[in-house]
Amino acid sequence: MLCSVVTVTACSPAAHKGSDRDPMSGMDMSTSSSRASSDVPQPPPSVEPSPEATAFGPLLPGMPPPLSATDVYAADKPGMLSETVAGDRALVYVPNDNSNSVTIIDQATMTVLGTYPAGHEPQHVVPSYDLKTLYVVADQSPGDGLTPIDPKTGTVGKLIPVTDPYNLYFTPDGEYAIVVAEAFKRLDFYDPHTWKLHDSLPVPSCAGIDHIDFTADGRTLLASCEFANRLAVVDVASHTLLRTINLTQVAGGMPQDVKLAPDGSVFYVADMKANGVHVIDGSATKVIGFIPTGKETHGLYIDRTSTRMFITNRGEGSISVLDLATRRVATKWMIPGGGSPDMGNLSADGKVFWVSGRYNACVYAIDTTDGHLIKKLSVGSGPHGLTVWPQPGRYSLGHTGILR
Repeated sequence: MLCSVVTVTACSPAAHKGSDRDPMSGMDMSTSSSRASSDVPQPPPSVEPSPEATAFGPLLPGMPPPLSATDVYAADKPGMLSETVAGDRALVYVPNDNSNSVTIIDQATMTVLGTYPAGHEPQHVVPSYDLKTLYVVADQSPGDGLTPIDPKTGTVGKLIPVTDPYNLYFTPDGEYAIVVAEAFKRLDFYDPHTWKLHDSLPVPSCAGIDHIDFTADGRTLLASCEFANRLAVVDVASHTLLRTINLTQVAGGMPQDVKLAPDGSVFYVADMKANGVHVIDGSATKVIGFIPTGKETHGLYIDRTSTRMFITNRGEGSISVLDLATRRVATKWMIPGGGSPDMGNLSADGKVFWVSGRYNACVYAIDTTDGHLIKKLSVGSGPHGLTVWPQPGRYSLGHTGILR
């Protein structure tokens, strides 16, 4: 089982199984369970919601209002850690989907603390809506489900059995957890405290449904359909499919990560086959542009100034830096010796971009000032959706830490 991250040096690393989808039994977890709360974590006392925040409205009922009328990530700036995450250790949690393990890295020393068993094909480590729990999301049976970790104590809870959780998100009002059941082409809406299934939305036209983000008002979600070359648009309140948007930049396109611009005006959608980023209008109705970035464009990350977006190009070992004001690539950072940057996130101060090397069994720590590689650390095979914790923000929408 996973060992307490506060005593990881006392645990011995797990043996890695290098083959993809290698059978493994479920995890033998401790008896502690994840902490659940219906309370929305509050911003630091010095931060007050802007009276102009209703410019994005009307909002999804129950959704915390944005702190700014022009920046949905206004709560994500350096130093804006909520009281909820105070005392959480600064660690990086790396799911290795080929090794059926999670590697834990100390951010300060940039050293690996250990690698431990973590279910069958763990894909992502996802912060809960209330910021109190990290879920290791493993989507292959036997043993598929969510493994909760308390980031304050390192205590690991019992496996929560849910079907085919490739990815995990939360509605902006915190009412539902959305399990992305990729293999079944559907979104499953769960109670995030009891983990009882409420309802499911089949999306048969969305083969490879995997990544999601939400409009600024929280009322609509946009999901990528990796194997169908289209996007699915869903009404958050009613859990109904509104429409699909076909992508025509290239035949056989493979849309990946989805990210809303800070001002809510557009969505960006990475595409591994088109080698760039689709630009979708902020209401998720149509394609309005395309930005070439690099081979096998995959992950999208807004910096802590809300002026740049880091774009991983997995097939060429590079990171494109998009100027959000001009929607043009300002520069491209090449990883020395090549690599396969995939998924990750920023340190709380925004100075380090931590990203998995999917095909190189490593994690890259990249300086966000000039893009130089600070350090490369060896991890398990197939590192995927790593989470950097703690993060600034009031609540989590899921994935590797989409906080607002």
